[in-house]
Amino acid sequence: MRINNFFYLIKEGVKGIFKHGFMSFAAVCVTVACLLIVGSFSILMYNVNIMVEDLNQTNEVLAYVDSSFTEAEAKSIGTKINMIDNVLQSDFISREEALKKFVADHQEDEAFSGVEAEDLRHRFRVILEDNAYIEETAGQIEDLPGVVKVRAEYELAEGFSTLQQVLQLVSTAIIAVLLVVSLLIISNTVKLAMYDRKDEISIMKMVGATNGFIRLPFVVEGFTLGMVGAALAFAMEWGLYDTLVEEIATVDSLKLFNFVPFEHVLIPMIGTFAFAGLFVGIVGSWTSIRKFMNV
Repeated sequence: MRINNFFYLIKEGVKGIFKHGFMSFAAVCVTVACLLIVGSFSILMYNVNIMVEDLNQTNEVLAYVDSSFTEAEAKSIGTKINMIDNVLQSDFISREEALKKFVADHQEDEAFSGVEAEDLRHRFRVILEDNAYIEETAGQIEDLPGVVKVRAEYELAEGFSTLQQVLQLVSTAIIAVLLVVSLLIISNTVKLAMYDRKDEISIMKMVGATNGFIRLPFVVEGFTLGMVGAALAFAMEWGLYDTLVEEIATVDSLKLFNFVPFEHVLIPMIGTFAFAGLFVGIVGSWTSIRKFMNV
């Protein structure tokens, strides 16, 4: 194809957007609506997943040190704990620190009023990278010399891991369904535009125009409409998200919901919206025009 013909077809594709203004407007509106639904659900699931991970890390493993170990000897065990796979961090808690917490938790119970630091053990509070392997990691910690006991909430950790897996599975399935539905809706919208122009396509075929020559303006048109819809949807998503987060923050005095700033997901969201707009625009127009090429 000669360069002059190429730019001519590009120009025809852009002109087609304004020539069929109502159908172009409808295609952009459908694109914006579909991408807003997909984008909103995606960012919601991302935030929920982050919250579950934060809750997951609150589940600690406590490793108790042999009572005969001095504080220096007990601290040396921390290096070995940190070398274990799946250990994110370990914090040493001395007898004195453990006593302060014990007194604070039982200050109204006179039965524990005589407890002293020597009655308690040095310990480590261990945070894991993945609580799905909490039982295996706890066993490795307990096997370390000087560690006499390990306490971990296995059922709670398993519950968090199961919840996280279910959320990931459900979110992936729903987003995939929404993308397919979006593509079908946009494809049908483009088909209506093609039907409105079937006589024009027929005439071009009759005078000897090639399929590529006929297709390119429609692909350019679909690409442009898809990208315009993606840009509008992205801008609306950003504004709606920031507004919603601000409104939730005003009523959530306990800070139960910690949504990440939109800037934190800015690049992934730009990529997602751009790809989705490009995909539904080009694929929608390309597949829609095929039935009109058989004249």
